[in-house]
Amino acid sequence: MTNTNTHTNQENLTVVELNDTEERLAQALYNAYANREALKMDDWTNLLNDEDASYRVQRRLMELKSQPLGGYKVSLTSKQTQDMFDSTEPLYGAQVQEHFVKSPATLSLSSDLMDPLAEVELVFKAKDDLSVNDSLEDLARKTTVASGVEVPDSRFSDWFPSLSKYLVMADAAVGGYVVYGEERDTSEFTMKDLENVHTKLYHNGKEEVDGVSSEVLGNPLNSLQWLVKKLHEQGQSFKAGQRVSSGTFLLPPRLTEGDWTAKFDNGFSDVTVNVKE
Repeated sequence: MTNTNTHTNQENLTVVELNDTEERLAQALYNAYANREALKMDDWTNLLNDEDASYRVQRRLMELKSQPLGGYKVSLTSKQTQDMFDSTEPLYGAQVQEHFVKSPATLSLSSDLMDPLAEVELVFKAKDDLSVNDSLEDLARKTTVASGVEVPDSRFSDWFPSLSKYLVMADAAVGGYVVYGEERDTSEFTMKDLENVHTKLYHNGKEEVDGVSSEVLGNPLNSLQWLVKKLHEQGQSFKAGQRVSSGTFLLPPRLTEGDWTAKFDNGFSDVTVNVKE
C-alpha cells in the first residue's frame, strides 16, 4: 500500500497529496535546483504518467523553494512544440518572483543556470485579478504587456527535446529566468497587433533565428486565457501583480556565453541578456 504525504500549496487554496514516488521526485528536483546538480532522465522516466500527478509534483516543488510566486510560464503553445513532446495542449509552470528580471540582465552559466535555451515571448502582467470569465478584450484591459526573452532551464541533463511532457510539467515547465522589456498597457494594441509581433534573436550581433507571435496559439492573449482557465480548473487563480511568459515565437537555440538581444517590431522594446561563464 502506498503512503500519502499531504502538503498545502503556497496560496493555501488546495491540499496537495503526493504518493511516495511523487514526493521523492519533488525532493530530487528541489535538490537539483538548490545545488545545481542535474538529474539523469533515465532514472525518472515512466514514474509519472498523468497530468494531475505531474502538477502535484510541481506544486510541491514550488512549496519546497519557499520563495514568493512571481507568476508563470506557458509552454507547448505551437503545433511544432506540442508534437515534439507528444502533447495536444499547452502546459504551465509556476515561477519564483526573483526569476522575473528587467532587461538588460546578466546571467551566469556557472551560478544561475544548468542547461538553458533562449526563447522570445510576450510577457503579460496582471493589473487586477484575472477571471476565468474574462474575454480576450477583458484580459487586454486588465494587463500590461512587454517583450521578453525567456530562458528555459531544466533540472535534468541533456533534456531538450527528449524530456517527457510529464517531467517537463513536474520541473515547473523547465522554468529558468524571464527577462522582460518595457511594459505597456495591453489595450494600447489591437488583437491584430498582438498576433503580428515579429522578432529577431541575435547572439554577439549575429542573427540566430526569427519568429512571429502568431506561433503562440494564434495570439499570445490566447495563451494567457488558457492559463487562467487551467488554473481555475485546479482551484487556483491568476492574481494582480503576477506575470506570465506566454509562449515562444520560435524554436529555441541553446543559450551560450555572450550577448543575446531580441529585437521586436510593433513598438516593443529590445531585450538584452548578457550571459557570462
